[in-house]
Amino acid sequence: MTSGPRLSLRLRMALLFAALAGVSLLSVGLGGVLAVREGVAPAALIGPAAVAAFGILVSSALIALLFDENVARPIGALAAALRAHAHGRLSVPLKVSSARYLADLAPAAAAMCERLSTAHQGAAERLAEATAELKAEKARLSEILSEIPIAVMAVDHNHRITLYDRQTVHALGGVASLGLGRSVFRYFEETALRTAVETLKAQAGAPLQIDLPTADGAGTLPARLRLTGRGGGYIISMDVEPEVVAERPLVFDFALIDCTVQGVDPSIALSALPYVVFDTETTGLDPKRDSLVQIGAVRVLNGRMLEGEAFETLVNPCRPIPASATRVHGITAEMVASAPEPAPAVAAFHRFARAETLVAHNAPFDLAILARHADGVAFDEPVLDTVLLSAALFGDAEAHTLDAIAERLGVTIDAAARHTAMGDAVATAQVLVHMIPMLEAAGIRTLGDAQAAMRRHQRLMPQAGTLFAPPRRP
Repeated sequence: MTSGPRLSLRLRMALLFAALAGVSLLSVGLGGVLAVREGVAPAALIGPAAVAAFGILVSSALIALLFDENVARPIGALAAALRAHAHGRLSVPLKVSSARYLADLAPAAAAMCERLSTAHQGAAERLAEATAELKAEKARLSEILSEIPIAVMAVDHNHRITLYDRQTVHALGGVASLGLGRSVFRYFEETALRTAVETLKAQAGAPLQIDLPTADGAGTLPARLRLTGRGGGYIISMDVEPEVVAERPLVFDFALIDCTVQGVDPSIALSALPYVVFDTETTGLDPKRDSLVQIGAVRVLNGRMLEGEAFETLVNPCRPIPASATRVHGITAEMVASAPEPAPAVAAFHRFARAETLVAHNAPFDLAILARHADGVAFDEPVLDTVLLSAALFGDAEAHTLDAIAERLGVTIDAAARHTAMGDAVATAQVLVHMIPMLEAAGIRTLGDAQAAMRRHQRLMPQAGTLFAPPRRP
């Protein structure tokens, strides 16, 4: 259970100075009452009392403003920066210029962050070496598997996918987009597969050969089921045509077996949610009149962006693309001439993203442009916005553009990919990965907490009211 929102330091200090001013004014008033009782004429006290009251109010306001600007606000910024370094694993130096009136606090914090960054950098280098070795081993395994005309999918005891290969994409990609952590019932008819798994368990784990109907009702696939021996998980293997056997990369994350990655319920922890981070490029900046020219999206799961699980398409807006828009995203009419029109492109993105939490930077614009072109589909999944999440972490006074947030979190944005749908989606996903542990450390631990935190900063984005519809339960 999380505690309710606390008053910020700045607000508490403002209330303190207001209280001091009130006490001072009350003291002046009491002094005037005593003077009248001693025989001083009330008219003689009006002028001095007014001057005293004015002086108290002005001095209190000035001192409060100076304290807010030079103490309270820098303390808030320093606290946010310390949280970012502690939980976001930043390697950028701590900026202390705004905290020059905090004596040795800022330099001490900067020194601590420098040592922490050095430790993180060493750990990152060791992790990079281990990752490189793992990639090499994975490449060798993929090369061996490419000679075997079998598609393989591993499923955990919660019927979520923990491993699949490229051949599985060939076999099932037409049913739905393959994705780690997604329910296997997106691809196979649920009742038939559950019955097959129960039969498999009943026959003491001997492999089961069965024709499984696909979830779209288009037909069946011959498959073999085998228990994995870990908590009720199982493997589905399918024969594929030899001519489609080619490069066979594996996609897996066995850590999902011990995680509770699931659904979109507001009580689920942020670190346990599957996310689809997306961006759009358009013919202009008016969602009521302009049209799509590109959609890009990536998935984030278990604290990392999933390589290869992405959606990207150019979109034919069925209207001219203004030169001013082309100068921003580089997309011309020639590039989209053979691309799908907006409605089928939005429907394809919806199939990729359904039933998972959506994330975007300035999400109301992207959602409005998608809604205009949605034909028979509704994006009723919960939505997180990195603008408002950044405000929850760093305060309203900071800049919350994608570039500013990325710089603050030490995220390097590919300049060549900036202002393309996929490039901005990747940058937003990298920002989100840094933010999740920082949000949880700040007490914003669940989807519901994040939505409440965004609502508290809604004044930065008045159109954000559309983001706070109750999430659809799976």
